Amino acid sequence: MYAIIATGGKQYKVSEGDIIKVEKIAGEAGDTVTFDNVLAVSDGSLKVGKDAASASVSGKVMQQGRGRKVIVYKYKPKSGYHKKNGHRQAFTQVKIESIKA
Repeated sequence: MYAIIATGGKQYKVSEGDIIKVEKIAGEAGDTVTFDNVLAVSDGSLKVGKDAASASVSGKVMQQGRGRKVIVYKYKPKSGYHKKNGHRQAFTQVKIESIKA
């Protein structure tokens, strides 16, 4: 059984027991989160759209964190302009516990 959920502007294919990294959502480690925006559910037969609207996926927050640093370097030749900046994207690691179709 698997489901396709949408969160943080991205879509994820998840099954029970999967550990995924999603865009930061509220909650401390150990809290339970519910994903109600389910696009599709497969439990032998695929349910999409209105058929999957009543489905939900629940998971447990494993940790909150920040990803690797990405260096952003802007440069324009012959003008002496350059700017260096770094960015670390925040994420939430979630373990999928149950899928209710």
